[in-house]
Amino acid sequence: MSLPGLSCPGCGSANIVDDDLYAQSQLVCADCGTVVCEGALADEPVGGSDVSYSRTTAVSKRPCINLIKGLQRVKAICRTLRVHGEIEELSQTYYNQAYQHEAFIKVSLQKKEVLAGCCVLVSCRLLNWPITMGTVSCLLDADSIAVGSIYQEMVKILNIKAPIINVTDVMEAHCQEYKISSLPEELAENSKDLTKRAVALVELAADSWIVTGRKPIPIMMAAIYLAWQSLKPTKHRLKFSLDKFCQVAKVNKHKPALKRITEIKEVLCKLGKEIPWIREAVTPDNVVRQVEDILQHRYALLRRALRTHEDALLVKCQASCEDSLTEEAEESLSSSSVEQRQPNAKSAKQPEDRDDNPCTVSEPHSDTQESQDPAPNWGKRVLFAPPCVTLAKKRRVEQPELKDVTGDEEISDSEIDSYIRTPREARDFALMQKLLSMSESEKS
Repeated sequence: MSLPGLSCPGCGSANIVDDDLYAQSQLVCADCGTVVCEGALADEPVGGSDVSYSRTTAVSKRPCINLIKGLQRVKAICRTLRVHGEIEELSQTYYNQAYQHEAFIKVSLQKKEVLAGCCVLVSCRLLNWPITMGTVSCLLDADSIAVGSIYQEMVKILNIKAPIINVTDVMEAHCQEYKISSLPEELAENSKDLTKRAVALVELAADSWIVTGRKPIPIMMAAIYLAWQSLKPTKHRLKFSLDKFCQVAKVNKHKPALKRITEIKEVLCKLGKEIPWIREAVTPDNVVRQVEDILQHRYALLRRALRTHEDALLVKCQASCEDSLTEEAEESLSSSSVEQRQPNAKSAKQPEDRDDNPCTVSEPHSDTQESQDPAPNWGKRVLFAPPCVTLAKKRRVEQPELKDVTGDEEISDSEIDSYIRTPREARDFALMQKLLSMSESEKS
């Protein structure tokens, strides 16, 4: 019996019969003998619909190759930094979450590699393991600005509240990057002693506003360099430049560290001048020899330096006040001597003429020129100030557009004040009027 609706794939014949000769029924083409299908239910869909292989439970879905490589990169960074297993597991968890997010699923491989370092960085910060973003950037050989932007994006996406790390908290981990202990005896230094001295220098820099708004890596490099020199201030170490020190310690030099060294030395000189048992002049060239004494008594020296600076400002202010009073007294004496030589000037002192006479202008409390601040930048008047104040950049002031002047504009109070003479100009004008009147009376 032929079955309708079926055709042989070999010859195209529709003469398909059901062969029950064997234990299992078969559909066979009667013309060519080709077995079309085995089993009575083979021509019906399984379960009523087609199911793809990837959606079946026959095999579990494997992660993509880039995800596997990223997790291996996270593991390699953790092993390089020698962190414990909990940080490694947390880093891999964060990388899995961030990688599957739509913000990082279709990005470049370089950004995914930076993402691996950022996951390690945030895990270290959450578990109180000291590490800086500069260290991660160095391991990844990436720009610190790019690492920072990806870090901020990842923290925001994953809703992680990472703590802010202080510079002094990461000094111990940063000092271990400097290969100092394996150097010859005259250059070698214990890592613990170097860290302790460097931390004290960073704390002093923080107390004197040097750390404010600055990148941490150059400050830590400057502190470690000065700490290394001050622990054994021999001639050989003092002649070592920062370039040679970085080459010997096998670290990359940061150019801003030179400026930080100069700033820290300036602070050390200000404090070194207050040490009573130092008789020689403290200069940036010899201040490294006094670092141990300065750091040991830095709080007392800070208070003493601030007090000395305030006393110097007070003396300067008193001297300027005395000079101004002396000048005012000399002017008053000269004006009184002129009035004594003018017998007709008594009429000018009459009460009814007081308002119209410019000689009787009342003395001001302070001259406008003298009341102006000689140093508008207040950072130059204090001993220690933030860098944004002491090194303030001049901003270009936009000039107002010129307008046509018709003469009908209203005069403001500030413009009226600019036309009024100062008391000194009023006295000079009155004196000149008297001299002119005296010369005219003599001619007559």
